[in-house]
Amino acid sequence: MQELENINGQPNELRTDFLKRSRACRFVGERSEIIKKLEFEGKLLTPKYYCAAMGGYCQDDAVCVALVSRAKLPTRFGNFEIAVFQNNKDGKEHLAVIRGEVKNASEVPVRIHSQCQTGDIFGSLRCDCRDQLEHALTTFGKMDRAVLLYLKQEGRGIGLANKIRAYHLQEQGLDTVEANEALGMPDDARTYEISAAMVKLLEVKSIVLFTNNPRKIKGMEENGIVVARREAIIIPPNPYNKEYLLTKKKKSGHLFDETIE
Repeated sequence: MQELENINGQPNELRTDFLKRSRACRFVGERSEIIKKLEFEGKLLTPKYYCAAMGGYCQDDAVCVALVSRAKLPTRFGNFEIAVFQNNKDGKEHLAVIRGEVKNASEVPVRIHSQCQTGDIFGSLRCDCRDQLEHALTTFGKMDRAVLLYLKQEGRGIGLANKIRAYHLQEQGLDTVEANEALGMPDDARTYEISAAMVKLLEVKSIVLFTNNPRKIKGMEENGIVVARREAIIIPPNPYNKEYLLTKKKKSGHLFDETIE
């Protein structure tokens, strides 16, 4: 198995041919002269492809994840870096928001946050997603190192359209789990091989997972990530999401504080 980094520094056409022969690792277009110059000088990030199924860098058509770009990201929560990952499984670009130097670090605080357009963008009170996102960024912005993985897994993996369909069913009296089931969807359709590969590409040795969801712990461990311990994210309920949170606690096993009753 030839590793992509072994051909770094080779003429551009050789890398192009290598990537064209790979079913998972795609190369799009020719690089401009300035990009070639920066790449030659080592100032441009060359994609690394990580095959989660094979446990290393490869050109297989298994789950193959690429760290394709990285830049500084000053925010209202603190100074971070942002890294973009591509993969051959879902065609989506997932993100990591990184605080400090995490390479080769142990017990790095990590939050896996699934995209929620209604909550993250529009401030919906039907869920606690935006509150959890801002809580994590505020907390991580005060730390020496941390990583927030932002995964495009709308509606716990069922997609935006189905999520809104589920909302409509909830308005008819179903809870969040019953609504998904009525649509023929699982309560939680998310998997963790991509998020685990992202952590491996960042070369993090072990993590402290900020989550209330035991499935995330299991999913990361099953994909080779050492989870040193869990840290809870407790968000006070509001009148619109209290039943939603109670359902996640009672039916989905989320580890909420006992005050949510």
